[in-house]
Amino acid sequence: MRFATYEYEGVERAGVVRDGVVHPLPEQVTVLTLVEQEALYAAGAEALSAASELTVAQVRLLPPLKPPSIRDFVGFEAHIEGVSKSLDGLEHVPQEWYRAPNFYFTNPHAAYGAHDDVPVPAGCSVLDFELEVGAVIGRSGRDLTPEQAREHIVGYLVFNDWSARDLQKPEKNLGLGFSKGKDFANTLGPYLVTADEVEDRRDPDGFLDLEMTVTLNGELIGRDTLANVSWTFEEMIAYASRDAWVRPGDVLGSGTCGWGALAEHWGRLGERTPPPLTPGDEVELTVERLGTLRNQVVPGRADVYLPRARKRGRTPRP
Repeated sequence: MRFATYEYEGVERAGVVRDGVVHPLPEQVTVLTLVEQEALYAAGAEALSAASELTVAQVRLLPPLKPPSIRDFVGFEAHIEGVSKSLDGLEHVPQEWYRAPNFYFTNPHAAYGAHDDVPVPAGCSVLDFELEVGAVIGRSGRDLTPEQAREHIVGYLVFNDWSARDLQKPEKNLGLGFSKGKDFANTLGPYLVTADEVEDRRDPDGFLDLEMTVTLNGELIGRDTLANVSWTFEEMIAYASRDAWVRPGDVLGSGTCGWGALAEHWGRLGERTPPPLTPGDEVELTVERLGTLRNQVVPGRADVYLPRARKRGRTPRP
């Protein structure tokens, strides 16, 4: 099933999408609530049993659910190589990367819908996209094994982890992780596609073989498969749940696929081709079986708030 959250005539609702038709769920029912109650399939079947004339073209798609948290992994070796060359001039993968699937927490309150305009963040002149797949947790768990983790995945969605590369660089030098270079936007959607819809694309090693493509202003510039990720989602979830809880609605990103971001192109080509995103550019990210995100970049705010640190003015007390 494909679950959507949408806006129609000024009202936000949730529904199930089949063949381009939106079958509304009862008022006040959210996708997250159904995930938390493990009632997604039953509610979806009931909604699909009722006729509907509402189409996807008539609504504004919002993020399918409001995730309590978003963990974003860096799971594709090819992406690490390309971006490393772009940032440091060396096409290499740190040995620490191979040790375990690394992730950071990003902003769950910065989500945009599948076709929303995305503004350039303040102070950014090197805007980039990142093509990923997100796994959505359907059941609470802690200290899970990979085998147990599979039963905790309720579905998947397409995830664009937008990046302000010029804001990232000074943040990287501080060693605390990303902040304003990342927390301004992520696109989730277009639907929450339940796990059973892609299970037949699992290869013998447990990886989902789903084609991932990105086009910029109508031109195809990147293609990969989710099967090239270095850890399965089950392995990533097991690692994330070590000494910690994963909760219903949490999103775990795969990391950017090979050729899934401009920075990777810049590193491999040695020049900024294609150039950083500017207002008017349209980015289209597609993952087989999961759908397409299509966002246009628009101008953002012009003012930049940068509170400078005060230098120490007196000797500290012992």
